[in-house]
Amino acid sequence: MATGLLPLCLGEATKFSSILLGADKAYEATLKLGFLSTTGDAEGDIVQVKTTTIPPGLLQCERVLSRFIGRIRQIPPMYSALKHNGKPLYAYARKGETIERPPREVHIYDITIKSLKENELCLCIHCSTGTYIRTLAEDIGKALGCGGAYLTQLRRTAIDYFDLTQTYTLTALEEMTAIDRDKYLLPTDHLLKKFPAVILDELAASHIMQGRTVANQTLNTDNKPTNNLVRLYDSQEQFLGLGEITSDRKIVSKRLLANSQ
Repeated sequence: MATGLLPLCLGEATKFSSILLGADKAYEATLKLGFLSTTGDAEGDIVQVKTTTIPPGLLQCERVLSRFIGRIRQIPPMYSALKHNGKPLYAYARKGETIERPPREVHIYDITIKSLKENELCLCIHCSTGTYIRTLAEDIGKALGCGGAYLTQLRRTAIDYFDLTQTYTLTALEEMTAIDRDKYLLPTDHLLKKFPAVILDELAASHIMQGRTVANQTLNTDNKPTNNLVRLYDSQEQFLGLGEITSDRKIVSKRLLANSQ
């Protein structure tokens, strides 16, 4: 039911994998209108909540979907990995217990209709991290006057700068030689493309690797980057790691590659 993009980090790249935790994502989601699921998807117990034979039209769907664009509040589903007293919510849900969950704010950047066939609505969704597509589907179903909806299919199409055009199936990778597989590995700094690059001279690079603060050599600090984070390179443009702009407009290391020392 759930397919799509899964970035895999190997070796030193795992040091920077947390960058993806807060990244925006994109999905293709197929909604079954007029039904609810205990889990929000096809794996739960399904009940019909709307018996009308007249499904919503395309214009009605577009009008309703526009209400979900922007910052919205969601109540996380019980079948989720969020913790309550040290236990994931799904552990309580499987015992038939319901825990009160405070709403959380998420950002929906865009929703477009890919197809609408009777009571099956397929959407392309671009959203912030933390968005529960199952909850969004149910809320959209209710807003359409269908009583709710659940997911019959979910496909993740993008995470940050990564998308499905860059993917390979496990089967395809298994059929390659080790040398061929290596050719498809992306460099570690590909994870950090959103951050501006700073090239350090030989002395500054040496100081950074020793944990010392260095002068900002190539970045205009009047326009400091988001989160004050920058990619660090030596004079040969070899990636060193992630740095941070300090309050006094200098650069300090935040996370470095071990093999750069």
